[in-house]
Amino acid sequence: MKTAICLMFLISCGILLTGHIDSNADSHQKVSEMEKVTLLLDWAPNIDHAPLYVAQEHKIFAKHGLEVELLWGGDPDAPLKLVAAGKYPFAVSYQQSVTIARAGEEVLPVKSIGLLVEHPLNTISFLKKTGIKTPADFKGKKIGYTVAPLDVLLFNAIAANAGLSEDDYELINVGANIVAPMLSGQIDAVIGPFRNYEINLLKLEGAEAGYFALEKYGIPDYYELVIITNDAYLENHQERAKKLMLAIQEAIKFTKEKPDDALQLFFQANPDASKALEELAFRDTLDVFATTQVQSVEKWDAFAKFAYEKGLIPKTVAAKDCFVNILEE
Repeated sequence: MKTAICLMFLISCGILLTGHIDSNADSHQKVSEMEKVTLLLDWAPNIDHAPLYVAQEHKIFAKHGLEVELLWGGDPDAPLKLVAAGKYPFAVSYQQSVTIARAGEEVLPVKSIGLLVEHPLNTISFLKKTGIKTPADFKGKKIGYTVAPLDVLLFNAIAANAGLSEDDYELINVGANIVAPMLSGQIDAVIGPFRNYEINLLKLEGAEAGYFALEKYGIPDYYELVIITNDAYLENHQERAKKLMLAIQEAIKFTKEKPDDALQLFFQANPDASKALEELAFRDTLDVFATTQVQSVEKWDAFAKFAYEKGLIPKTVAAKDCFVNILEE
């Protein structure tokens, strides 16, 4: 996904850094007095965000008394940090990122309040012509990765489960340039492609690709995309957070029940999006949009335990510190 959509929509990060939280608003307001909030995106607008654009274009946010600005600033690391610093109230983020933030030497005070995508999209991908059929086939291969240390740790864990040592393959940092090195033969496989994006992008390029879903090869199942807020903001604006998640929950339901309408609303909001790619990606994302807003203690604990055992975080972190089921509060 990083390669496919990074040029779709860029807004200067300077805009983000001057942002503010509107903290004075009543719970029930007229249209002219909507509660204005900003929701930072984790990446440039893409089909993973379809329910958010459904909520915006279909006036579901407005129905719940909210005027929501969906904002992407060009830096995927910025949203969590900006929310933690109190610059913005909400952001799309990742379960892994929240876990790392809460378990770091300097704790970043963010919590997940709900779900957007409930299973991993990240994969280890490869062209089928490489002959790779199982993770054991990575022996002697060149493996690309996009994000250190997370991708490296995840790949090493899967390779170890297949009986390989770290000397059995070569890891190469390819950054966000995922597809080109695969097509050129510079690398044999890469960890980082999203199953709904890069696999379809390769298909559009005429290349037949395969992938290993991380959660099927020894990585604990985790929430790919979550909605986060700041601890202090949540304490002071719990009702506003509830409104946001009620709207997102309704928009996800609409997306699943009326996918054609939802896709058209996404394109209405993002007219420059690649229709060929986004239509394929939407087909492969629909079944992983959240089916519930009740987050699992077991799921959060399992990934935190894995992250600690593998050295990704320096200390354990309790699930209760990472998320709250806001609609049950």
